[in-house]
Amino acid sequence: MVMTIQQAIETIIAAVPNAPFPDTVDTLKVGDPSQNLTGIVVTFLANVEVIEQTVQLGANLIIAHEPLFYNHLDKTDWLSNDPVYQAKRRLIEENGIVIWRFHDYLHSIPPDATVMGLLHELNWEANVSPEGPFLSDIEPMTLLEVGGWIKNRLGLETIRVVGDLTTVCKRVGLLPGFPPAQFQIECLNAADVLIAGEIHEWETSEYARDATHLGKKKGLVVIGHAASEEPGLRRMIPWLEEQLLGVDIRFVPTRNPFHQL
Repeated sequence: MVMTIQQAIETIIAAVPNAPFPDTVDTLKVGDPSQNLTGIVVTFLANVEVIEQTVQLGANLIIAHEPLFYNHLDKTDWLSNDPVYQAKRRLIEENGIVIWRFHDYLHSIPPDATVMGLLHELNWEANVSPEGPFLSDIEPMTLLEVGGWIKNRLGLETIRVVGDLTTVCKRVGLLPGFPPAQFQIECLNAADVLIAGEIHEWETSEYARDATHLGKKKGLVVIGHAASEEPGLRRMIPWLEEQLLGVDIRFVPTRNPFHQL
């Protein structure tokens, strides 16, 4: 199918319930959308490595879930003289790459792909509680065993865990990404253990620590923002292919930037 990048973006938005949204971060971040689409890369975050792989694949549209320029709204006035920003932007522009964010629209498509994708990767999809997709009933295992299961299923080198490692967990809460602490804590109260993407370290982790000290038997597993949402982004590929018939769409992982010492 021959179409411009702008037509592809408009086609995706048209398939989202109640779209377009009047106030959204899902905007064109950089590039000329009037050019013909040659292929799409879907990624958690368009870092320089992802952009380079996009060029190698011959694609010219990156659909990224998170910001391009290191802040939620992708404001760049404070970066105008920054050498990293300049080099990244030059790489994008010299290769004719267009980057569009797909955050608010993705989360508004029911059921939330990031939740369902994480459930699928952890093999807990069939155990979703009638109370909602954020809760899943599993075969009993200790908090330590839950951590090992997550590391193995997601291929993670490390995770962070708060709580008594001997606590038996039968119900898990899953909150990929970085929802507000109040939502995380309410989800933890409805479960034995919460699996979160990202936290503020003075909020949910401290609540879990206090709960444990008070004998409430609660656990928290923090797996990382990208690790928690990339399964959902991969899950969106077939949906995107349905909207854009014949377009080559690839998933490129962002990869964890941290070294564990």
